Amino acid sequence: MTYKETIEYLFNSTPVFEHVGASAYKPGLQTTEILDAHYGHPHKNFKTIHIAGTNGKGSVSHSLASILQEAGYKVGLYTSPHLIDFRERIRVNGIPVSEEYVIRFVEDFKLLNSKRIHHLSPSFFELTTALAFNYFAEEKIDIAVIEVGLGGRLDCTNIITPILSIITNISFDHTQFLGNTLAQIASEKAGIIKHQVPVVIGETTKETRPVFENKAKEMDAPIFFAEEIDKSECDQYEFELKGSYQKKNLRTILCATKRLPFIHPEHIQKGLTNVCKNTGLMGRWQTLSTHPLIICDTGHNVGGWKYLAPQISSVPCDRLHIVFGMVDDKDIRNVLSMLPKNAVYYFTQANNHRAIPAQQVGELAKEYGLSGNTYPTVAQAYEEAKSSASENDFIFIGGSSYIVADLLCHISK
Repeated sequence: MTYKETIEYLFNSTPVFEHVGASAYKPGLQTTEILDAHYGHPHKNFKTIHIAGTNGKGSVSHSLASILQEAGYKVGLYTSPHLIDFRERIRVNGIPVSEEYVIRFVEDFKLLNSKRIHHLSPSFFELTTALAFNYFAEEKIDIAVIEVGLGGRLDCTNIITPILSIITNISFDHTQFLGNTLAQIASEKAGIIKHQVPVVIGETTKETRPVFENKAKEMDAPIFFAEEIDKSECDQYEFELKGSYQKKNLRTILCATKRLPFIHPEHIQKGLTNVCKNTGLMGRWQTLSTHPLIICDTGHNVGGWKYLAPQISSVPCDRLHIVFGMVDDKDIRNVLSMLPKNAVYYFTQANNHRAIPAQQVGELAKEYGLSGNTYPTVAQAYEEAKSSASENDFIFIGGSSYIVADLLCHISK
C-alpha cells in the first residue's frame, strides 16, 4: 500500500472515535492486552509518563517532552488527535514516525491478523497505540510521554506502568462515557494512578480532590497538587505557549518536573522556550499573522472556553472576527453563551461526520445575540474573514480541534 492507502485503511477499516463518535468508543483493555502480548510487550522496553485530564493534556505532554529532550534524553511522544498528518501522533525527539514505518506496521498487522490473532478488529486508537509502542521500542527511546486518548481507567494506553502519572484537570466532557458528575469523571481519570507511582494533579475542585486522594491512598501512590506551586516560581520561567490557560498548565509542568530528579532548572527553561520547535506542537493560541492579527486555538469545550473567551475579548483591535464551529458531543450552548457579542461571526463546520452543520451553529448563535453568516467549509469562512479584515483587526479561528485542523491544512497547501 501507499502511505495514503494505509491511512485510508486505518480510518475506514477501524472505528475512529474522532470521526463517528460514540459508535467507535471501545472501553476496556482486552484487545490492547492481546495486541501487546502478540508484539512482545514493547512498552516494557522504555520508561513512560502517563497524562490524563479534560483539558491541557496536549500542552503538558509536549512541554514535558521538550524538557526531557533538552535534558539529553531520546523521547517518544504519543498524542491525539493530529491536525494535518496522522504521523504527528507519534514522534521521537519531535520527528514524526516515517510513512514507511506506518505502511510496514499496518501491512504486517493485516497479514498477522488474517492468520494468527483471530481477527481482533481493534479500534483505530487500539491499533495506533500498538503502532506507537512498537515504534518507540524499535527506536530504543529512553522515555515516552503518553497522552490518554479518552478517560483513563479503560483507555487502551492504561496498560503501562509509568514512572509518573499526571491528571491535568477535570471538567464536563465526554459525559456519555465518563459520567455525569465531576466526581464520576475524576474517578475514571484516576484509573491511571498505579501502585506506588507518584501522581501529579494539576487542578482540583471540592468534588474531585477527595476522589484523587482516596485513589492515591488505595494505590499507596504519593500524590502532589500543582495548585500548591507558588506563583513566584512560575514567574521565574518564560513559557513559549501564550494562552491564558497555560498558566495552570505551567504549574502542572513544574510540579511534574519536581518528581523527575534527573531534570534540572536549565533543562526546564530551555524546554519551555522551545516547545513548538522541539515537538511540533500546533494550535495552542498559535499566531498565524500579525497584520491583521490571526490566531487559532484548539480549545473545544466549556473548560477551555472559560479561558479562551475572556482572552479573545482582551485583545485590542479595531474589529473582532471569529471563525467558529463545534462537534456534536460538546456543550455548544454553554460555549455560545461565553462568546463575545461584539464580534463578526463566520459560522462553519469541519470536514468531519461529527461536525454540527454550519447552518445549525448559526441558528443557535442567534439565540445568544451573536450575528454572522454561515459557510460550508472552514477554508471559505477563513478566506471571507481575511478579505473583510483590516490590518488592525483580530481574526480568531476555533471551537474544535477539527476546525483548526481544516484551517492548517488549508493554509499549508
